Amino acid sequence: MEKSKVLIIGGTGYLGKRLVKASLAEGHETYILHRAEIGVDIEKVQMLLSFKEQGAHLVSGSFTDHQSLVKAIKLVDVVICAISGVHIRSHQILLQLKLIDAIKDAGNVKRFLPSEFGTDPARMEDALEPGRVTFDDKMIVRKAIEDAQIPFTYISANCFAGYFLGGLCQPGKILPSRDSVVLLGDGNEKAIYVDEDDIAMYTIKTIDDPRTLNKTVYLRPPKNILSQREVVETWEKLIGKELQKSSIPKEQFLASLKGLEYAEQVGLIHYYHVCYEGCLTNFEIGNDAIEASKLYPEIKYTTAEEYMKRYL
Repeated sequence: MEKSKVLIIGGTGYLGKRLVKASLAEGHETYILHRAEIGVDIEKVQMLLSFKEQGAHLVSGSFTDHQSLVKAIKLVDVVICAISGVHIRSHQILLQLKLIDAIKDAGNVKRFLPSEFGTDPARMEDALEPGRVTFDDKMIVRKAIEDAQIPFTYISANCFAGYFLGGLCQPGKILPSRDSVVLLGDGNEKAIYVDEDDIAMYTIKTIDDPRTLNKTVYLRPPKNILSQREVVETWEKLIGKELQKSSIPKEQFLASLKGLEYAEQVGLIHYYHVCYEGCLTNFEIGNDAIEASKLYPEIKYTTAEEYMKRYL
């Protein structure tokens, strides 16, 4: 089967650059949308040029220019959006409504993968304010996709390993301590951690797979379903030393949010639902969804322990 042509939006971002690499590695003709007004962001320009040398096509376009989006979309079969949904960076989820309008006008897209890649927003209707804004916005985008009858795949990638494993699941930390750790609650709620390169590879695998059409694909690598305590124990085994442990009860954690900047509150509420409530693992995947590691057993995913060895 001929591989789909792919347009990646947000291709110089944290996950987007990995999606570009995975798409090229899988042999897809790959297009990267970039803004003409990129200015003097030399790192992004050099990254784009590097991708061009590897065979990617650079396409100029902007969310403020509808026709430029339509023109870019007409070049491809599949559109993947990886714009930021993280408030501490830039929360741009609803910009995708403009992209959906362009996809409708182009009329040729076989599949659209919107910017999700985290907790399944459909399961977060009871999320706390202000953190729920992320999930509410993603559900607005989903409704627009489905109302327009655009073929889709939603990727629920759970926790990016770099953000969670690197800091032993402690908010605001991305390097593991060799001395102490603060547990969120009792530290026993399970979460799911996925290597960012693996997220990209699983995502690209789905785009020509009829089994994933109009489905939610969950990334649940079995060896990476761990509690915070188990993550800490993995690190302790690697460094040959037990860390000093303290804990924050959930009431104290929630009380600590008062007075913080809005973006910080949003991110910390997400930690609350993951680490205190176990929102990533307290449900079974239904018939309208599918699990990636079962679909693609040929992908040798990075285990949490393997990921953490890089910090030694």
